[in-house]
Amino acid sequence: MILLAALMLLQQEAAPEILVTARPKPFDQTPATMVVEPVAMMIAACDADGDGETTRIEMETGVRRSFEAIDTAKSGKLRYIAFADWAERWLGDRNALPSPFDVDRDADGAVTLQELQDHFSRLFSRFDRDRDGAINRAEILTIRTTPADANGPQKPLAPNGKDRKRDKK
Repeated sequence: MILLAALMLLQQEAAPEILVTARPKPFDQTPATMVVEPVAMMIAACDADGDGETTRIEMETGVRRSFEAIDTAKSGKLRYIAFADWAERWLGDRNALPSPFDVDRDADGAVTLQELQDHFSRLFSRFDRDRDGAINRAEILTIRTTPADANGPQKPLAPNGKDRKRDKK
């Protein structure tokens, strides 16, 4: 019996220690303070030569290519459902802005390539803040002064990272 106890003791000492750890506790991500509109991402993706800037010609070519990819019937028009297909593919969501109601200037229920390019031309002018004829990545960023999450703008936290409202109680 003593021999069995001694053998068990030796066996326990020789076995490697098994350490089980739990997953790290997830933490809230710092809210984004820089965002990019879907149309700005598309304009940036039109940078054909990869120099980090999109010229007006590169943008017009990219918009034409995106329009033609959806207008498979070659009708020259995208009805509103087809426009939603275009928005989903090129802007990331069927409801992303611009709305077909904003782009369809003659209100005929369809968006032509010319209407889409005219709308993007106005957007290009808005994003080209330094008026050099090209849009760089810094120009398409929107800086938020108030943190926002999926629920919308959030109140800034106190310097200690706590909710100001709860700290006052």
